[in-house]
Amino acid sequence: MEEILNDSVVTDELEKFEKKYNQELREGAVSTTTQFEYAYCMVRSDFASDMKTGLVLLEDLFARHPEGRRDYLYYMAIGHTRLKDYSEALKHAQAFLEIEPNNQQVIALEDLIKKRMDIEGLKGVAKATGAVLVFGGILGLGLALLKK
Repeated sequence: MEEILNDSVVTDELEKFEKKYNQELREGAVSTTTQFEYAYCMVRSDFASDMKTGLVLLEDLFARHPEGRRDYLYYMAIGHTRLKDYSEALKHAQAFLEIEPNNQQVIALEDLIKKRMDIEGLKGVAKATGAVLVFGGILGLGLALLKK
């Protein structure tokens, strides 16, 4: 699963689909396939702004084309995971599993998202504890200096 999350789009591939998407946009109608291909590339970009754009495109497809919801949910879960927006990623993975409960790839993704949420939670606790200790140390030092 890690390899899917670490897969980056090749610049040439992104440019190819961006050009195709913009061409169809100028002509007045972007096909579902073109929008999906471009969104898929954007979600795999190394840049958060591209990933967010890809997610917007996928959300639009999800709303307008119910026949592809399974694929859109999967890549929205991937995109949100890459952005470290784990609660959104988990929602999309779980929505996918409502459609296809035994999909092992998405079950593995859901487990990975949960693990990352736990790790981020532990990091938050460690940071908060560190901040309390630093504050306590400064307060203690200040009180010691006042007593002198």
